[in-house]
Amino acid sequence: MGKFDLFNRFSSAVVVVNEDLEVVFKNNFFKRVFPDFENLEKFSHKLNYSVCALVSNNVEVHSPILQAINSPQDFSAHVLYQSSGNDYFYYDMSTTRKGKYLIIVLTDVTAEVGLEKNIQRGQSYQKKIAALENENRTLSKIKQQAQSQAMKLLLLNNISNIIRSSVDSSVILSSALEELSHLFAAFRAYYAVYSKDLAAYIINESLHKKDISRKITFDKQAEREIAEGKVFCSSCMKEFCEAKPFNELVQRVVIPIYHMNNRLGVIVILTKQKTKFDDALEVLDGVSTQLGNAIIQAELYEKDARMVKELKRTLKELQDTQLKLINSEKMASLGQLVAGVAHEINTPIASIKSNNEIATKLISKIKNESVAELLEEINTIDKEAVARINRLVVSLRKFVRLDEAELQEADINKEIDLTLDLIRHETKNRIEIIKNYSDIPPIKCYPNMLNQVFMNILVNATHAIENEGIITIDTNFENNNLIVKIKDNGCGIAEPEKIFFAGYTTKGVGVGTGLGLAISQKIIEKHNGKIDVKSEINVGSEFVITIPSE
Repeated sequence: MGKFDLFNRFSSAVVVVNEDLEVVFKNNFFKRVFPDFENLEKFSHKLNYSVCALVSNNVEVHSPILQAINSPQDFSAHVLYQSSGNDYFYYDMSTTRKGKYLIIVLTDVTAEVGLEKNIQRGQSYQKKIAALENENRTLSKIKQQAQSQAMKLLLLNNISNIIRSSVDSSVILSSALEELSHLFAAFRAYYAVYSKDLAAYIINESLHKKDISRKITFDKQAEREIAEGKVFCSSCMKEFCEAKPFNELVQRVVIPIYHMNNRLGVIVILTKQKTKFDDALEVLDGVSTQLGNAIIQAELYEKDARMVKELKRTLKELQDTQLKLINSEKMASLGQLVAGVAHEINTPIASIKSNNEIATKLISKIKNESVAELLEEINTIDKEAVARINRLVVSLRKFVRLDEAELQEADINKEIDLTLDLIRHETKNRIEIIKNYSDIPPIKCYPNMLNQVFMNILVNATHAIENEGIITIDTNFENNNLIVKIKDNGCGIAEPEKIFFAGYTTKGVGVGTGLGLAISQKIIEKHNGKIDVKSEINVGSEFVITIPSE
């Protein structure tokens, strides 16, 4: 047995070098691990430090074998070996001097180094994974914030659109409540308005239409925050003091609505979601301000609209009063004129009538028959003329009826005939009057006023007929309603929907005032009735008057 055979029991590679740098022994493990070993010089070229040494031109600095040979003391190093197949292995190299021999021991630590590297690599991966997870959480948070911000902007945009598109405070509040209900997945949302004594009343509610105009009060903490104008969210078992408790905790979002320093109301949103709404609450401050301004603007608009409506109503009443005054003055003047004319006519008519009676007595005494017959014929004509003048005077007095301003029963057929007598000069030898009178009962009315209506329509009809024509008058009584139809075959009306407007006339300047039919409509409305017209150019017009008998 050789003196170095003991090293064959080592599980590490052992090589022994003499002082002449000749290899005098290689154990079996060395031969197995380094089968391509030729000499120490070539072997040293394949063996290097695993950690690079300082940059130097000295070869010994880079060769652990040379360093070990030249070292007067025991030497150890962590080295890297490159095999012929370009594989790399790690060894712990230690050297010991025994006399003239240098014993070099190479312990394979490739597995340990690989494990350590894997551990380091794993730790590096873990750090990268942790960094990625942290980055992912950051991105997720940014994404949630972006989504939250987008949701806020969408809410603000929707509410802004609602406010711009409506001036009705009820519509604005209802639409805003719907938007907020979607945002918070609410099961109830409502707006409570504050009265002058700062009592809150629910006046507008989304989702469930109940408890409208119900008075509510909040707990002291909520009241303090509402008084400070803060938007807040809290968990509660009751939405307000008078409400019944819930079966579970719910979240209540409260949005005070102010304009300047004036508390207008409060929006309350109830949801079963457990998530925090801190981000959403920020945007609700802007919603509160927008709604406060919108409510005030809507109320001002509604107030202006009511004022405009009231002014229009007042203007209409003034116009109606003006028409009535014109009508009253017209009828009063006509009455005075007719009374004067009737008085003036009665005096000469009385004289003519007296003379006619004297002439009748004298004619009987005339012996010349031809003269007597001539005078008799003249006297008869005079007597008929006097009777006709008397009838005309009576008709005029009946038409104006200055002493008949109260409701009374009248025969409408006779009233129409009376009007026709007064316009006989317009129809004589030119217009045929066709009467389709029904057997109608007397109705309570203002006869003088209705005569004025018949007069306006019939005179307009005669003016619409240029040469010869026909006027048809129908009277009926149906379902307790008097129905009078007056139809002509004249030139027609271009814009029949305007003829009842005061001042509108189809006649020339200085001929028509445009008040006749407007006054007629007011008279019919005074009788709780209605007047309609149908007209066609070059065909004619038809007026239909309907008056209830009760």
